[in-house]
Amino acid sequence: MRIKGLAILLIMVVPFSSYGQKVFERDTIQTTGGLLVITFIGHSSLMFNYQDRNIFIDPVSQVADFSGFPKADAILVTHDHGDHLDAETIKSLTKEGTEVFMTKLCQKKLPGGKVFGNGEFLIAAGVPVEVVAAYNIVSKRGNGIPYHPKGDGNGYVLKFGQFKVYVPGDTELIPEMSKLKDIDILFLPVAEPYTMPVGMAAEAARMINPKILYPYHFNNSNPDDLKRMLMDTSIEVRIRAMK
Repeated sequence: MRIKGLAILLIMVVPFSSYGQKVFERDTIQTTGGLLVITFIGHSSLMFNYQDRNIFIDPVSQVADFSGFPKADAILVTHDHGDHLDAETIKSLTKEGTEVFMTKLCQKKLPGGKVFGNGEFLIAAGVPVEVVAAYNIVSKRGNGIPYHPKGDGNGYVLKFGQFKVYVPGDTELIPEMSKLKDIDILFLPVAEPYTMPVGMAAEAARMINPKILYPYHFNNSNPDDLKRMLMDTSIEVRIRAMK
């Protein structure tokens, strides 16, 4: 186990949390800054509870009814596609003081959010966040334009104490990933042709080398295939309901 000045204890707890009419898997993890509770809402929608604050990533109504969820202290949106940006859901989660962070293209659909680009840093509900590029290199539309052009989308590295969680958004394996160090939890999108095929996701996981990997946004891909490809590594692959 990687140690960064302090011993980090990972606790695998997978109770089910009920919000509205549906229950959701969640993991509770001990970080150097306190307990981090991850709620796996579906597809690319996540909720992080940390130090009594709630940070949502890409909350969209197509995967859940958010009316029963707690209000957000911060919301991070990776890009402007409809399965990641849902203006009405974001408004429903907003309370006084909620900050919404997004890309420039997102602001056209949801005015008022704070725009941050690749390579910048922000603070979301007291949590330092590095903004990372997210784009396609290989997969392109029929007109030759990538499904996710460089500069249009964001990935986010959130730092809970000294504990780092990387949520990359819709991306393939890109050179910027090689610069990321000491990632404790990694989410990887595994969905052809829009993000990573399983083999590319395995390559990305080996490059980043997290303690824990959660496949997400996996559409019709089989995350068990990714788990098998990484059996010879020390990476713990946890599969949750994130189709």
